[in-house]
Amino acid sequence: MLVGIVNSDFLALENILNSVKNSLLYIVLAVGLTFVLLTGEIDISVGSTLGLSAAVSGVIVRDGGSIFLAIIVAIFIGALIGLVNGIGVTKLKISSFIMTLGMLEIVRVVQVIYTDGKWIENLPANFKQISQINLLGMNLLGIIVILAVIILHLYLSNSRKGRYFSAIGDNEDGAILMGIPVIRYKIISFVICGISASLAGLIFASQVGFISTTAGLGIEMTVIAAAVLGGVSLSGGIGSVVGAAIGAIIMSSINSALVFLKVPAFWNATISGSLLIVIVVVDVLIFRRANKKAKKERLNARVLTLKEEV
Repeated sequence: MLVGIVNSDFLALENILNSVKNSLLYIVLAVGLTFVLLTGEIDISVGSTLGLSAAVSGVIVRDGGSIFLAIIVAIFIGALIGLVNGIGVTKLKISSFIMTLGMLEIVRVVQVIYTDGKWIENLPANFKQISQINLLGMNLLGIIVILAVIILHLYLSNSRKGRYFSAIGDNEDGAILMGIPVIRYKIISFVICGISASLAGLIFASQVGFISTTAGLGIEMTVIAAAVLGGVSLSGGIGSVVGAAIGAIIMSSINSALVFLKVPAFWNATISGSLLIVIVVVDVLIFRRANKKAKKERLNARVLTLKEEV
């Protein structure tokens, strides 16, 4: 509302619809990252995965290949990167932060080598029009993403296997004792995150119409902030894809608001970083308080048990 007072165009219906449309990229990334965060891990390689997938798919359609082939190849790239991340974290016992940080740099270099350091331009009109298709006055991609978020939410909250992700992040040792295949589901979470990043790369290429060598650079900070802003805990075990999607819309709206307020673009990263720090501090405080309360309840239960035995 404050932005609307400063610039009334911000509250125009057209701009609101554009804000939702522009947030699709962040929604897809945040939802995929949620699976990893729920297990208590993190993936900061999503930006480079987005860039490489966009570059490869862009070259395919530019050189006359089918859009379907570009989608399949992009998904394969995302799944492969996610699989390598998952194996590195679970089998080699590498910290997820270190593993995905290293993968971020490796994939970024692969993209530069693949594109020879050049931008991918002159994408065909039919590929760029994918992000412009409307159905009943709403963006078709937006409808698909919203339906996907709803389905994934139902899977994570209502299915037994879907709840495994939160169970692992909440208490990994307990999950192992319950017979949950922790390693398998952690790998799956990274694969899902990688595929989401590759799909985001396709959306990016279609919306922008070209792919630069820095595509997706730094977007991981915004995505992490969006997920945590939506209630997904960095400690694992808490959060939902719906919350992550809402957080993504908020972060996208903040960026849009800065444009309407004519704030220099470099402040976007500053605000995203500041929000991330504040949200993480609050998240840690809430986690510590909940943990302290749980310990107190366990202690009281033990005391009562001892009194009954006496």
